[in-house]
Amino acid sequence: MQKNMSTIKDVAKAAKLAVSTVSLALNNDPRVKESTRRRVLEIAQGLQYRPNGIARDLKARRTDTVCILLHDLGGPFYSELIRGVQDVATSNKYNTIASGTGGGHIGSAAVRLLSERRVDGAIILAPDVDDETIIHAAGKDLPIVVLDRNLLAENVYSVLVDNERGGYEVTKHLLNLGYRNIVFVCGPSDSLDSELRYRGYETAMNEFHVQKSKRFDYCGHFTEEGGYSIGKLLSAMGILPDAVFSANDEMAIGIMKSFIEIGIRVPEDVAVVGFDNIPISEYVQPSLTTVRQPMYDMGAVAAQFLFQALNGNSELQPVLLPTELIVRNSSQVK
Repeated sequence: MQKNMSTIKDVAKAAKLAVSTVSLALNNDPRVKESTRRRVLEIAQGLQYRPNGIARDLKARRTDTVCILLHDLGGPFYSELIRGVQDVATSNKYNTIASGTGGGHIGSAAVRLLSERRVDGAIILAPDVDDETIIHAAGKDLPIVVLDRNLLAENVYSVLVDNERGGYEVTKHLLNLGYRNIVFVCGPSDSLDSELRYRGYETAMNEFHVQKSKRFDYCGHFTEEGGYSIGKLLSAMGILPDAVFSANDEMAIGIMKSFIEIGIRVPEDVAVVGFDNIPISEYVQPSLTTVRQPMYDMGAVAAQFLFQALNGNSELQPVLLPTELIVRNSSQVK
């Protein structure tokens, strides 16, 4: 990876200001006009200048704040994760900021939290923030914990969920019930979670020597609307599968909704299972068989990693958290 070689002198030259003025602007010194500070920050961003020394040398820049960057703040999936982070942060007398990545490009407000050192540490669950951006931003003064991403880099730490095992267990559950034509509905193409859940599905299907669907045959993009469209597509094909394994609960709920609308019974005609165990999965009709992810634990462990790193412990090995199969009515005929 090519290192960024821009210096504070380059920023000063481009801004036509003294180096001392640029330094004050980068440190939010009140002696610098707000318009000047904004112009300096824009130029620094354009040059991809990273003021490593400033954040380390000026202890007063500690913010007592950590952030969690998520691809999307909407939906029911993230609340427990954020609560886990907040509880640990609060016990360490730190504040927590949760932000959407807005596409993850270097100019987004979320990523600027990292590049401009506005927080003391970050937790990232957002595939659209690429590895290079994370590696470039991380430092002893800004440790970063990535979730569901095994990224090996200095000052970057990983907390993972055993998605592959979860995919295997839920597929084996269906196979043990006698289902054989089991369709897998995937999430976005860049989702490691979806890929690992498919690998678990694939392993179980291979063990039982039955035909599996291909990785990208049916993609619902992790949304209820996407699942609803997949359900309509499957019902229009004329020959329904025995069961549908959706890579998340929201798609599974959309699939069930589309089936029920046209008189396809779940699970009598088609079993449906999901993944994540979002709160509503227990209350939809029929209640949804799914896989529980330890979302609170994931957030709490990630936050603990951050504070250990901030306290000088850099020998933190990746952690793999277990999943749990939750069997409900959508996969079993009463």
